Amino acid sequence: MRLSEEFGSMVLLLRSLRFLVLSLVVVLGIRASIGEAAGQDGTGAKPSSETPQRVNLLWISCEDISPQLGCYGFAPAYTPNLDQLAREGARFDGAFTPAGVCAVVRSGVITGTYAVSIGSQHMRSRIVPEAGIRCFTEYLREAGYFCTNRSKTDYQFEAPLTAWDRQGNRHEDWREREPGQPFFSVINLTMTHESQVRHPARQHEQLMERLDPQARHDPDAIADTLPPYFPDTPAVRQDWAWYHDNISAMDAEVGRILARLEEDGLADNTLVVFWSDHGQGLPRGKRWLYDSGTHIPMIARWPGMLEPGQTREDLVSVLDLPATMLAVAGVERPEYFVGRVLLGPDQEPEPEYLFLHRDRMDEALDQTRGVRSRRFRYLRNYEPSRGYAQGIRYMDLMPTMREWREAERAGTLSDVQRAWFRTPKPLEEFYDLQADPHEVENLIDDPRFAAEVTAMRQALEEWQVAVGDQGMLPEPVQMERLESEHADRRTARPRWELQTQGDSIVARLSCDTPGASLAYRAADDSEGDWRLYVGPIEVPAGTVLEAIACRIGYRDSPRVSTADR
Repeated sequence: MRLSEEFGSMVLLLRSLRFLVLSLVVVLGIRASIGEAAGQDGTGAKPSSETPQRVNLLWISCEDISPQLGCYGFAPAYTPNLDQLAREGARFDGAFTPAGVCAVVRSGVITGTYAVSIGSQHMRSRIVPEAGIRCFTEYLREAGYFCTNRSKTDYQFEAPLTAWDRQGNRHEDWREREPGQPFFSVINLTMTHESQVRHPARQHEQLMERLDPQARHDPDAIADTLPPYFPDTPAVRQDWAWYHDNISAMDAEVGRILARLEEDGLADNTLVVFWSDHGQGLPRGKRWLYDSGTHIPMIARWPGMLEPGQTREDLVSVLDLPATMLAVAGVERPEYFVGRVLLGPDQEPEPEYLFLHRDRMDEALDQTRGVRSRRFRYLRNYEPSRGYAQGIRYMDLMPTMREWREAERAGTLSDVQRAWFRTPKPLEEFYDLQADPHEVENLIDDPRFAAEVTAMRQALEEWQVAVGDQGMLPEPVQMERLESEHADRRTARPRWELQTQGDSIVARLSCDTPGASLAYRAADDSEGDWRLYVGPIEVPAGTVLEAIACRIGYRDSPRVSTADR
């Protein structure tokens, strides 16, 4: 027995040394993967030479839910609008986020690349990506799309002026575009956020009063659907029921959005995509890399182009969405994009694996990387000494988390429930999702799966090197490097170049800051739209223009007028 234990310790030591070497390789190559792809001149995607498809694009995104909708077979769900959307389009059963928390995921979606490649992997940080990384909506705007966001950004950087034609709550989404102009509108629904599970009882009653009585979930009636790792107490049952009530409320809002699209006569020419920013906003879901934290619902409807009622089982990432939107719009995607095209004539094949990452979550330090295939999940814990159940002040406000901790102190948990408080964590984890959907039985040492473990371990290492995993750098080192390389973080003043042509002037803009984007408008229209600069501007002689330069992670430049020359 002692010999076996000593051998096991030696194996773990060798694996740790192997991953240390990997970390050094990744750190040394961090700049290459993203810098070479993006370029240093601010260029990226280019309009396709083919005529763009002028299809409209609408995202309805929600927060903190897993695929627990009626159309996914979750019996207690009351989601008639999303179920109807799935019948009219495609339901993606294998859709995932690369991380289990909102801002980290959103930073990847808006830029089309992994958070670990641009340094946004730590929750609640402010980053500066390599020059040339832009919000993908700029490429749509360049192609003539009217782009709106209502209203959450949460990208780990301030949304640049050039990202959206409309941003915030004070606009009418697509209704403010020019006649006939194609649009890309994002509507973010927040009523399913983690914080809304623990809102006051009176607030919850006010929410439910506006809904069909069937939308309410009785805590005792759905107790049999609780995950086995939760203690079964009245407070936990209530959290579980309110979580599903909030999904019902979100579904009602989806219905209103789709009705507005129909009312405007746009439903037949709009690709609608519904998705969640990560899995359920409950302990061991949100923030972690299990299916409970990364497996999401995703539904797409595209009349005439997407066969109604189909089920897609291929592996899909939310990082595929930017590439898909550009392809549908007829825009060439930048080389640094990591996603594939999911829909349309340019649809690309399914990958063998999806890759996952977890780093600092608020005040809790941690680091995990993962690989997901259709059937298996492999996790590598780089901080095994830090237990699963580290305290996070925001998360610990959840009654479920408080109940779970109290039950652990009282010694009333089952073996499965108690495992969450294990310290240290295992160095590696491996789960068979077919047999163990809740991922409670770690099969890392099971010889039946040795080949799968070896293949996924190797795939993870290769991926980390390929994408330049910045999590291999300690966060203080990463931040110190940002400060030294971007000390001022202020975009340079743009420069106007004017040329007279008869009764007109042709104005050109430039900026010395690598990767900067430029916006302009008429100087006498202080409430007018800022337009994205894509090339020379011809205006009547005497027109005064003003411009601003911006770059992700930088402060905007001062405004510069053509009259200042």
